[in-house]
Amino acid sequence: MLRMEPWTGRLKGSLVGSGLEIRQGDIPGLIMDARAVRTSFLDFMGRPPFERELQRWSGMTRHALATALMGCEEFWQHWINEQLFYLMLIDNFRPAGEAFEQLPRELATHLLAPRDALHRLAVSASFDLRNPGADTFVTVVMEQLVGRNVQNSRGELAGGKAAYDGREARFLGKPAKNQADVVRIAIEDRAGTAHLLQREYERIVHRAPDPRELRGWVREVHREPSRLLEVMRLWYLSEPYDRRLEEPVAKPNRLFVRSLFVDLAGQVPAPDELEPLRSALDGLADSRPLRSVVARALIGSGRITLANKESISDPTIWITGRFERLLGRKPTADELEVFLEAFADESCGVDTIVYALVSGVEYQSY
Repeated sequence: MLRMEPWTGRLKGSLVGSGLEIRQGDIPGLIMDARAVRTSFLDFMGRPPFERELQRWSGMTRHALATALMGCEEFWQHWINEQLFYLMLIDNFRPAGEAFEQLPRELATHLLAPRDALHRLAVSASFDLRNPGADTFVTVVMEQLVGRNVQNSRGELAGGKAAYDGREARFLGKPAKNQADVVRIAIEDRAGTAHLLQREYERIVHRAPDPRELRGWVREVHREPSRLLEVMRLWYLSEPYDRRLEEPVAKPNRLFVRSLFVDLAGQVPAPDELEPLRSALDGLADSRPLRSVVARALIGSGRITLANKESISDPTIWITGRFERLLGRKPTADELEVFLEAFADESCGVDTIVYALVSGVEYQSY
């Protein structure tokens, strides 16, 4: 079972039971401030928290958030979106139809294991169109689903290509005779489980996993694929995630756009709002200048409601609130002095204050 080491409050042990059995109480290291709440939501929900969520979860434990949110339908919707980006099934290659729209709900209700959802994406017509031809298809399956370099696996590549063409062959040590077999064998292979766990750990914790711990997770998840969520909760409650909170990483363009809409407009952008902006930003080697333009355009669009400057009776409280909402922290004394001075200038509107925060370097990371 998982056990808590009393003197540090850190998690020890491996997953061998039926669920997380953690006695936490109020462990100081796992109590969330505003920045930890923002980071957690961005990592697991693909967006920052709404104002009411920030107020609710600040001061709560990570364990409480993991129990309440990790595994919900929105959590799995973000997970699916991240798999689509990993497989490059975006823009014109994004799968459509009821079978794919239902994936988050099926995952949330335990009708489907994450490995099965990944299989559904990889046997889709979109995946086939994205990776046309035997050589490309099998290469992508081996490298993205199994983590094997085809240059060092020529025999496996040849077997996979033969199966792709409808001939009986052996692929990763198992008989295969079509494209579906190639995908199924890759995803069900132990190396496929290891590759999935490693890349998911790196996506969430933003560092490489300890090889010995990875082997333990692989053993558990390969035996019972539905336990991936349990392992992900373990990562979230671990000391490496503490370090992840202390070392912000750059926001990808898709998270930046979603952050702007949630932080400023109070709503998640619709796909036809998100995708054109995300695509335009992804097309640039350095998207930072255009990010500022996007932020300015949204602020001036009339879609967001900002406080009337004359209604702000205490600028210190209002400015501090904007820092906590948008950056997850209070301003330093020097920052507060600069912003109060700007606020006192008659030519400075509240939109200028907000724009300065969302166009700054700190907002580009999480």
